[in-house]
Amino acid sequence: MPATSPEPQLRAALLGLAVGDALGVPVEFQSRAARRLDPVVTMRAYGTHHQPAGTWSDDASLTFCLSQALADGFSVGIVAEYSRRCYYENFWTPHGSVFDIGITTREALSRLQADDDLILAGGTDEYSNGNGALMRILPLAFYQQDAPLAERFQLIRDVSAITHGHIRSAVACLLYLEMARHLRAGQSPAEAYAAMCQRAPAQLYELNIPAPEVDKFERILSGRLPDVAVTAIDSGGYVMHTLEAALWCLLRHETYAETVLAAVNLGDDTDTTGAVTGGLAGLHYGEAAIPPAWLAVLARRADIEVLSAEAARGEGVS
Repeated sequence: MPATSPEPQLRAALLGLAVGDALGVPVEFQSRAARRLDPVVTMRAYGTHHQPAGTWSDDASLTFCLSQALADGFSVGIVAEYSRRCYYENFWTPHGSVFDIGITTREALSRLQADDDLILAGGTDEYSNGNGALMRILPLAFYQQDAPLAERFQLIRDVSAITHGHIRSAVACLLYLEMARHLRAGQSPAEAYAAMCQRAPAQLYELNIPAPEVDKFERILSGRLPDVAVTAIDSGGYVMHTLEAALWCLLRHETYAETVLAAVNLGDDTDTTGAVTGGLAGLHYGEAAIPPAWLAVLARRADIEVLSAEAARGEGVS
């Protein structure tokens, strides 16, 4: 891990994620065919959710809740409480209200609201594999990164299970954070992907991940994901599709802007695909690579920058 302060990387990751999210918000739920006819090339206003340009969704809100927990003395319980407050008290929302949230995430947060003792509220069935844990997990790439694999994975699994308790979501989050880990160490996206593919089979074996679940990640871990045709890349709300789409965009493009625009223009769950892709792209390319015009309209940009500094100083953050 870098010996210098984690703040520049964390700030770039959070801003990159929020910008990718905000690019996708106005066209969420619109098809890929619609994007071919009218591609997103810059920030738009209104659209699907009738929000001003630069508005991010629950993807970034819940990511900022996790970041706030890093700043405030991290525990899984604090993350759960801040996530509950996001939905019920508009904590870390862009304009003081929640205008969009996934069904599985909303149901989990409603269980947290109803039971003060509950922390891991996510379902564990096959249908609890939306992308609502993956979209908010990136700040964990900066927390206790020197801990043994089993400890890191248990933490990932617990944070994921606040809303999504299935093992597949946790493994997807692990692989995403392993990519972030390699990018933080200065590797290129291609190098980071190769390292992840090389190490993941042994890691998943060490963690006793059931073989049928490991098999779900075969295409990602084959090393051939960047060679897959765009027609075979899905961009809906399933966690596997979002992870594949984000990695595919990162590996196929060479600037922050190209990467996140490619993600958004895949259509469908545009804000989450944009956010998950944008976090890694921001981390790799850095804040300076994010178009200034996009940052200029980003909701609560100054607050995000303050949060980045506070989280970077949190105990266990490096």
